[in-house]
Amino acid sequence: MEKIKMITPLVEMDGDEMTRILWKMIKDELLEPFVDLKTEYYDLGLEKRNETNDQITVDASNATKKYGVAVKCATITPNAARVKEYNLKEMWKSPNGTIRAILDGTVFRAPIIVKGVDPYVKTWKKPITIARHAYGDVYKATEMRIPAAGKVELVYTAEDGSEERALVHNFKGAGVVQGQHNLDDSIESFAKSCFQYALDTKQDLWFASKDTISKKYDHHFKDVFAEIYEAEYKAKFEEAGITYFYTLIDDAVARVVKSEGGFIWACKNYDGDVMSDLVATAFGSLAMMTSVLVSPHGYYEYEAAHGTVQRHYYQHLEGKETSTNSMATIFAWSGALKKRGELDNLPELVAFAEKLEKASVKTIEDGKMTKDLALITSLENVKVLSSSGDWHKVQFDGDQVGWSHEDYISKTSSSSMNVKRTLTVKAYAYTGGGYTATGTKAKYGTLAVDPKVIPYGTKIYIKELDKVFTAEDCGGGIKGNKIDIYMNTESACRNWGVRTITLQILE
Repeated sequence: MEKIKMITPLVEMDGDEMTRILWKMIKDELLEPFVDLKTEYYDLGLEKRNETNDQITVDASNATKKYGVAVKCATITPNAARVKEYNLKEMWKSPNGTIRAILDGTVFRAPIIVKGVDPYVKTWKKPITIARHAYGDVYKATEMRIPAAGKVELVYTAEDGSEERALVHNFKGAGVVQGQHNLDDSIESFAKSCFQYALDTKQDLWFASKDTISKKYDHHFKDVFAEIYEAEYKAKFEEAGITYFYTLIDDAVARVVKSEGGFIWACKNYDGDVMSDLVATAFGSLAMMTSVLVSPHGYYEYEAAHGTVQRHYYQHLEGKETSTNSMATIFAWSGALKKRGELDNLPELVAFAEKLEKASVKTIEDGKMTKDLALITSLENVKVLSSSGDWHKVQFDGDQVGWSHEDYISKTSSSSMNVKRTLTVKAYAYTGGGYTATGTKAKYGTLAVDPKVIPYGTKIYIKELDKVFTAEDCGGGIKGNKIDIYMNTESACRNWGVRTITLQILE
C-alpha cells in the first residue's frame, strides 16, 4: 500500500519520560507505516531544553507560527527536585507557558468518549470542551506578605506622571495581599479564539465569570466578549445554527452538571485550570482528555492534557510492568494530522486520522484497555493491556515486523532459556546514539563489554530489565567483569546508576 503523502510539515515537539516512549511507539507503529510523515522535529525533553537554555522551546514556537500546525508530547516543568535530578542550570519555565505566550492562544480541552467508560454525571452524553484563557490573573499575580498594621493601595502612574489610587485594605494586623492583571489584547484574543473554535466545531459557546462581584475586572471580560460577538460573530453564529451564552460562573457550574454536554465552556484562567480537571475526571480519566491550543492568528498546537507519567517511567526503567494509557497522545497526533489535512486539502490524510481515532476507540469498546480504564469500566470480560503482556512486537516472514497477541505467541521465559553460564559484573549505563564497535546502531538492547571476557555477538539475559541484550560494543573503561548498558536517555542512565548484577549468558 502506498503511503499517504504530506505537503507541509507538522512541527513535532518531543517530550519526557513515559510519554516520550509512547511517542516513538505511536510514530513507529501507527503512523509511519501508513503516512509519509513530514515533520520539523524539536526535542523539548528537559535535557535538551537545559542544553539550549530553553531556546529550543522558543524555536519550536516560532516554527509553529511558520507552518501553522504542531503536535507536542508531554514535558516536564521542573521544580526544585527536578533541578537536582537532571542537574539543571536553572528551574526552566513551563514549555506550555512559553508556547502559549508566543502563539497567543487559547487552550481547548475535551474528553474522548467511549462506551463502557461512563461519565460520573449521568446526564452527560456528549463531550464538554473547556476553553481556558491562558494568560494573567493569579498566574501572573504579584503577592506580598503584610507583616503588621498598615495601608495597601493600588497605584496607577500614567506616562505623564499623573496617578490614580484605590484602597485595597487598611490592615489592622498581619495578612497577605495579591495584585492581578490582564491585558485587553489577550482578552480579545481569547474571545476571538473561542468564537472561531465554536464555528469550526459547530458547538454552542458558554462564557462565565463573576461580574456581579468583580464589577470592573470580571465585568470587563464580559463586555469584551459581548462587543466582539455583536460586531464580528453574531451573524456567523446564527447562520451556523449555534448560540453564544453568558452567565455567572456559579450558575454555569449548575447548568453544566444538569446538561447533556456538547458545548464549549469558556473560562478565565483559574476557572479553566480547575474545571478542565474536574470535567476530565468526571468523564472518566484525565488520560482521555485532548488538548489543542488555538490562536486567532491561525496557529494550532495539539497535545495530551496529562503529564509525563513519571511513576510509570520509573517502573519502566526498573523493568516492571506498566499499563500507560496512550489515547490522548494518539489523539494529539490524529488532531494535528486532521488539521494539516484540512489546511492542505488532503482528504486522504483527514480520513486516515479519523480512522485512527475510531480504531483506538473501538479497541477500548472491544474490552482491551489500560489498567486506569479497567478499574472504572462498566464492560465485562475486560483485557488489561500492559508493557509486559498482551500485545507484542514480533518478526515474521523474514524482515516483516508486526504486532501479535500473547495468546498466539509461544513465549520463552528466562527459566526456560538455554543458559550457558552466569557471570557477576559491575553494570554501568550509557546513551548518546551513534554506532557500536561492531558497526551496528546503538540502541536499547546493546551491551558494551570487554570482548576478551564476553565475545561480540553473545546474547545475555538481564533479569533486572527482563530483556535479552547483545554484546556488540566496547568502551575504554569496560575491562574485565564490567558491562555498559545502552539506555535511551540520560535520565534513564542516572536512574540505573551503577549496579552489581548477575548475567545469564545464553547459547
